[in-house]
Amino acid sequence: MKNIKKYIFLIISFIIISNFGFGQNNEIKIKFIGNCGLYMTDGDLNLYLDFPYKSGAHNYMEYDSSELDSISNNSVFIFTHRHSDHYSKKILRKIKKEHEGKVFGNWNTTELNELNNSVNDFTVKAIKTSHKFTFKHFSYLITWHNKKIYISGDTGSLEELSKLKGIDLAFMNPWLFMNAEKEKVTIDAKMFGIYHLYPDQKIGEGFPDNVHFLTEQNEIILIPYNN
Repeated sequence: MKNIKKYIFLIISFIIISNFGFGQNNEIKIKFIGNCGLYMTDGDLNLYLDFPYKSGAHNYMEYDSSELDSISNNSVFIFTHRHSDHYSKKILRKIKKEHEGKVFGNWNTTELNELNNSVNDFTVKAIKTSHKFTFKHFSYLITWHNKKIYISGDTGSLEELSKLKGIDLAFMNPWLFMNAEKEKVTIDAKMFGIYHLYPDQKIGEGFPDNVHFLTEQNEIILIPYNN
């Protein structure tokens, strides 16, 4: 079994561990699958962001087939766009046939209101953002048990993100994060998870304690919340 690693951040209490053991109540559990692929659950709702994607597409991260085998029935899948390192129509079709579930992406974001109305203490807002390799790209702001989680996808634009307030955890790709540093744009987030890294990508040093680079697949972030 892999060694358990714990990271205690000063701004917000997150625990990142290297196995997939979920044992506590009143927590949003987020598993990093690879690229921008995330699995989130509060024990009731099972939510996938930018997953399933084509494993190893564009030389980004591969994932084990067990990830697909572990998907629960009636999960929710949300995609920022349909590039193969974020989305696989073929795999998704098979998952829907076996497990049903609801799917949202850049083709039907208006239907997210139906999801918001059907789940207690949960909303997801689609934010149209730019990505030069596709005409339609959306980032998302999830508000869940009064915790705000931002999902950047592939956008490099800071315009919409810079307007958001009180984010608990912002998942950002590295070029968006570097744009914020370069342009000295302040992002109102307590914690940053930098994802969509290459498997062998080197990370520098000297980053603040509230910036974590997601280099290890299957890492888990726990976000405690109050009833």
